[in-house]
Amino acid sequence: MATGQRASSILERGVLAAERGRITEGLAQIREACALDPGNAEPQAQLARWLSRLNRNDEALASVARALALVPQSAPCWDTIGVVLSRAGRHEQAVACFERAVELGPERAGLHFNHAASLKFLGRFAEAEAAYEACVRCDPHFWRAHSALAATRRQTSERNHVARLERLLTTGPLDPDAELHLRHALAKELEDLGRDDEAFAHLLSGNARKHAATGYRFERDQSLFDAVMRLFPYVLPAPAHVDLASDELARAPIFVVGMPRTGTTLVERILSSHSQVASAGESQNFGVLLKRACRTPSSQVLDEAMLTQSLHVDLQALGRDYVERTRPPGQAQPRFVDKLPLNFFYLGHIARALPAASIVVLRRHALDTGLSNFRQLFATGFSYYEYARDLRDIGRYYAQFDRLIAHWRATLPGRVHEVRYEALVADQRAETGRLLVHCRLPWEEACLHFERNERAVATASAVQVRQPLYVSSVGRWRRFERHLQPLIDELLAAGVPMTD
Repeated sequence: MATGQRASSILERGVLAAERGRITEGLAQIREACALDPGNAEPQAQLARWLSRLNRNDEALASVARALALVPQSAPCWDTIGVVLSRAGRHEQAVACFERAVELGPERAGLHFNHAASLKFLGRFAEAEAAYEACVRCDPHFWRAHSALAATRRQTSERNHVARLERLLTTGPLDPDAELHLRHALAKELEDLGRDDEAFAHLLSGNARKHAATGYRFERDQSLFDAVMRLFPYVLPAPAHVDLASDELARAPIFVVGMPRTGTTLVERILSSHSQVASAGESQNFGVLLKRACRTPSSQVLDEAMLTQSLHVDLQALGRDYVERTRPPGQAQPRFVDKLPLNFFYLGHIARALPAASIVVLRRHALDTGLSNFRQLFATGFSYYEYARDLRDIGRYYAQFDRLIAHWRATLPGRVHEVRYEALVADQRAETGRLLVHCRLPWEEACLHFERNERAVATASAVQVRQPLYVSSVGRWRRFERHLQPLIDELLAAGVPMTD
């Protein structure tokens, strides 16, 4: 067998092993393929892909550089490199790679989808819309493209996709994910057209079927909230060893957390508009590193077993590792902001691991939060947001979130700054000033003009945060109040305040 063929065979086996969960074994074989065929970009691209999946971004980017130097010849190779660059926050470079992939494989729907997503992250919405349309022309059953397309702009009576979406719903048996994407797309477009009751009916139908298919039970999440509060039952002492003039303080990260769809991206954009702050996006590094240090067998990053083991970890060493891995490479700003919403589970660990870190928690009216979670099509493979497909589960989850934040308020006195979305909208200057004071940042007028921030946004709020602050999302729940009784009942039962 020729060397190139042998390398290709080894690479194929390595990728298959990695895809089946044997990543260490797969990486060894992929590295062997790289050594056997050093002039081929494909093994280097696959090495970058799996290093990226392990959050080893520096090594992944080094492999990307080697692959690009070899000038990839295939559309899938360019696409793989684009995905790695996108995961690393290099969206401008990723777009160029996806453009080359589309040139080489214009008939492949998935290449157009990745290209569109990257364009959307950069705020190039008209181009993103055209790329999503190219995707569905290649494959009308590429369901994710329909829900993404609906979200790129406000739909109008003259320009919408309602008829096409309704037709696709009746083309034959659909699996739960296909139906979920189509019904969420229809809900978004019908809501834009003022047809709220029809929109909510699609949300109820699509979410209910997917909720049943996952077999989700709220007790799983309840156990996580309980376990976290058991870990940190007492007030954590203030970080006495932090020197206020130290480099550690000057370069400390900022964590922005909260329930999804409560303004976390908005606050991240305000902060990253500051000359001293870069954005690390929604980094999963803290949880992944903690999980890795705990060495628990479950495939879940966050579970009770990991939490039980977590206080035996050297958290200060973990904090140093986190900062090294998460600080955006090549950025001149001394500070960075990490806005993964679910990091609210880790605030006790973060306070110990990074005593100088600033912590910001977003709060929003319980019913607007619940409605926004129900309307959001979260990634179907991400189990931590499965509560969001049922109104009663959302109510239960919000109540536990509210309880956990009260716990952090008591056990981390002075460390947690709560920002109410409604207050930020009502008095942007005053709330931004308080936010900057908490984060130990001097006032900068640019923070009031976050919509001018040209950095990429790789979250569900990519469209909204390119606009100035608006009030239309405040009190949106009133439009749908007649549909929200299960959510209201759960919040009332838990004693959650629902005043404006």
